[in-house]
Amino acid sequence: MSSNPRQSTESRQTEIIATMIRLSAERCPADITTTDIAKAMSLTQGALFRHFASKEAIRLAVVEWIEVHLMLELLAARDRSPDALAALKAMFMAHVGFAKAYPGAPRLIFGELQQPAESPVKQRVQQIMQRYRQNLSQTLASAMEAKLIRADVDCPSAAALFLGAIQGLVIQAMLSGSTEQMEQQAVGVLNLYLAGLGAKP
Repeated sequence: MSSNPRQSTESRQTEIIATMIRLSAERCPADITTTDIAKAMSLTQGALFRHFASKEAIRLAVVEWIEVHLMLELLAARDRSPDALAALKAMFMAHVGFAKAYPGAPRLIFGELQQPAESPVKQRVQQIMQRYRQNLSQTLASAMEAKLIRADVDCPSAAALFLGAIQGLVIQAMLSGSTEQMEQQAVGVLNLYLAGLGAKP
């Protein structure tokens, strides 16, 4: 047993988050109960609630985990790219790769956005999406300044289309029940997107 109770709690919280994401790949996230999570981890609900006060607290922690890890991959992809156009390509494929590795993550995000009522979790998801669109708009603006794409591109609209294209790939993967073809399909979708921007070959 660890002599550091906090470390033990953080380790267990990470396991709970991973379980919620894994279960979300198999069923509708809104239908997952704390009983389901506890059962999947061979825990009692009492043990689960020692680490999170409520199901909403678990959902919020999951969304925050997705934000940290997805944005880390996206920004790393952008920062190692030689120019803004290469950054757009790298960010697109990094997001698709993340969705393939954690198929429950986009289902959780879409599920929260579809909730009719406002909640701290939904608000956090909306903040994440806004931050993502801002990063994309900045990258698109840099590509325009470098004359790598058309000068008349509406950056906010292009950022929304970027996210919509990835969402479409994720939905197709969900309908087919497999993410295996996502990356291959993503290349064609990305090429069409870049052609619409007038990207230089």
